[in-house]
Amino acid sequence: MELPTPHALAAMIMTVGVFVAFARGKPSIEIVSLFTIALIGVGLYFYPLPDSLPTDGLALAFAGFGHPALITICALMIMGRGLVVTGALEPAALVLERVWKLNVQLGMLVSLLLALFLSMIVNDTPVLVLLMPIFVALAQRGAMPASKTLIPLNAAVLIGGMATTIGTSTNLLVVGIAQDLGMPQMSVFHYTPIVLMAAAVALPYLWLVMPRLLPDNTPEQTQAVRRFFSHLRVTPSSELAGRHFDEIVDRLHDDFRFEERPKGKFEPGQRFLISGTHDGLESAIRVLRGQVAPSWVIDQIVEQSQQRREDIQVVEMVVTADSRLVGRTLASSGIADRYGVAVLGVHKPRRALLGEEAAPIGPDIRLEEGDVLLVMGLADGIDPFRSTDSLLQLEGVREVPRRSKALLAAAIMFGAVALASVGLPWIGSGGLYLVKVPIAISALAGAIVMFVTGCVKFDRVGRALSAKVIVLVAASIAIGRIVLESGAAGWLGETLALGLQYLPPAGVLMAIMLFVTVLTNFASNATAATVGTPIAFAIATELGLPTEPLVLAVLFGCNLCYATPIAYQTNMLIMAEGNYSFADYVKTGVPLVLIMVTTLSILLVTTYGM
Repeated sequence: MELPTPHALAAMIMTVGVFVAFARGKPSIEIVSLFTIALIGVGLYFYPLPDSLPTDGLALAFAGFGHPALITICALMIMGRGLVVTGALEPAALVLERVWKLNVQLGMLVSLLLALFLSMIVNDTPVLVLLMPIFVALAQRGAMPASKTLIPLNAAVLIGGMATTIGTSTNLLVVGIAQDLGMPQMSVFHYTPIVLMAAAVALPYLWLVMPRLLPDNTPEQTQAVRRFFSHLRVTPSSELAGRHFDEIVDRLHDDFRFEERPKGKFEPGQRFLISGTHDGLESAIRVLRGQVAPSWVIDQIVEQSQQRREDIQVVEMVVTADSRLVGRTLASSGIADRYGVAVLGVHKPRRALLGEEAAPIGPDIRLEEGDVLLVMGLADGIDPFRSTDSLLQLEGVREVPRRSKALLAAAIMFGAVALASVGLPWIGSGGLYLVKVPIAISALAGAIVMFVTGCVKFDRVGRALSAKVIVLVAASIAIGRIVLESGAAGWLGETLALGLQYLPPAGVLMAIMLFVTVLTNFASNATAATVGTPIAFAIATELGLPTEPLVLAVLFGCNLCYATPIAYQTNMLIMAEGNYSFADYVKTGVPLVLIMVTTLSILLVTTYGM
């Protein structure tokens, strides 16, 4: 066995070093990613690969920034932003929320099974793009934190995608290479029972153990939670009208409550003292369709928003000592008339020195220094209100979902998913047939339509994209290419083939799966499939073993990409939403890899009588 070339040796050393740096978390992922790209570019410029120019190394290092995988991820992030800002997924979130309210563990189990079975027939990436915003919304409604659900959800999607030949593009690549090498074509559900049995073994880990290993990265944990008081008026069109309190209590946000309750049914015209957090009040107002501010000012804000195509903003502002509002009531302040904004609620903080609790408000309660107002309006009303009346904005602006475009945003997303999963109807010489559209093209087209229709605005794109994910994707693509083109992947495969001749058939199968799993978590699925499939064929021929189980070992190994965020694009998609570190993937993914490798190896050995 020859020693690896200097380029291959350097590629392997660099890959291990980058993994260690990512796992430690210091320096940050962005710094390590940019340093890796720079190291590859500079190194290949002064020491180029054989039969290549110095500038070819620079092109290899920076190719990730223009790679279809990165374009796809960015486009999917933009479309996901469109679903969030239009509130398109709220109905689905409400349905799942009821299941989660019955029982948290039941909600988690149903969600995992839904993700697993959907990804068997629809490509992994679109499934996760559809489900991820729903689970972020559920976390905001008081369900399990998103950081505890997204990695298990992603793992369930990846396992489901492994179960059919159409589940992922990697499956199609392995099957295609195997067919070119002489193996009979596999049907869509050829090996599905094996994967489903392995999924049944892994499901308890995904369901009960993995969420406990993940941190709670909910931003609200580090912030003081303010409770706002207001008065809710029952309108004739309200969901409250004619109903008893017990009929609507299950639909209320956990952070919302009625401070006053009717003795009988709710009647139009009644006003009740309510309280809740920022999110709780917004959710209750939307679900109950009552009024907490004069209807004329709310209607005016909505009408102006539609005419100008501007977002409605909700902000929290504190009353300072210099404000003219000190000593006034809401009714006498004239806020709505002067600025065209609506005060949805008032938070009166506890007076620490006097030991007083936070007080509820009424029409005659006067505003004091330190009170916090929850204000809704357009920017040209909120900004003068803040500056003229000496208010201090406490936290970033939130946009009220543009629900008039919710159906349009949902249609755009499902259209993009359908193009990538089912195909585009096309009439040709042979009649009507479906043409599969690459996920990069369908996602990019969907993002463009989101912009054109106003579901996502150009000046809000920065909120949809994550710089950490972008540079990490670019670095992982560069690492994958240098591992492949330097000959490191080929050398590792040859070394593996030499050692396997001394192992029993079951050991050969497990070793191939482990090798491909390591390769896919450090390089890419395509690299693992391209290198692993021919190696499996050669080993089967050399050792006189059946070809199909070894090829399936490669296919399964290519899909066991749970241990690093750079292993697959869905891992990258959830990184920003869950605020995950590299170590979170390693901590939860390595045990899952071991469970799946062991279970799948035993099932393959048993099924094929090895």
